[in-house]
Amino acid sequence: MTSLKLVSFDLCPYVQRAAIVLAEKGVPFERITIDLADKPDWFIALSPLGKVPLLQMGEAVLFESAPIVEYLDEVYAPRIHPAAALDRARHRAWIEFGSSILADLWTLETTKDDAVFAQKIAVLKGKFARIEAELGAGPFFAGDAFSIVDAVFAPVFRYFDLFDAIRDLGVFDGLPRIRAWRAALAARPSVRGAVVPDYADRLRAFLRKHDGVIARGL
Repeated sequence: MTSLKLVSFDLCPYVQRAAIVLAEKGVPFERITIDLADKPDWFIALSPLGKVPLLQMGEAVLFESAPIVEYLDEVYAPRIHPAAALDRARHRAWIEFGSSILADLWTLETTKDDAVFAQKIAVLKGKFARIEAELGAGPFFAGDAFSIVDAVFAPVFRYFDLFDAIRDLGVFDGLPRIRAWRAALAARPSVRGAVVPDYADRLRAFLRKHDGVIARGL
């Protein structure tokens, strides 16, 4: 089969989704890292939205993480999306929910406004409480089987590894199933290998650059 190239940016959680799914399936791929602040011409020509990830398969190119991971799941075994149509649809809905959390995290990372920061923490607490009610015995979102939903939330939880070292946000207080899910994902080899070794240092540099509320604890 055609060799795969994953075009990425070091801190992008959407790239991590694709990298995790590729690793779960044992698919070899080449990772090409670009600077989104100085996009190369070849990338601009390939990416209609100017975003990562891109998946290159010979002359074919896919953009946006959702279709990329769906394609990977259809083409490479083992399947990690549910077999039943209704369950797949529910998982896709929770994937969108995870994307909404990433938008909240962007504000949390960059806002200089204390009131906005506090409001986003409240929003995140509410969203994770909703997920807590959805989780079962674990260890993963759908029980014993690792799914694309897990690949989506693993990068979300990774942010909190650094946030926890800066200050106690209390986002997961009273949410034991979320805490257990987070721990199970953090231990997964595919999750650990989805970022560069100095990811935490790069994230710290990003926070310092934006000089938001959360950076005061650095």
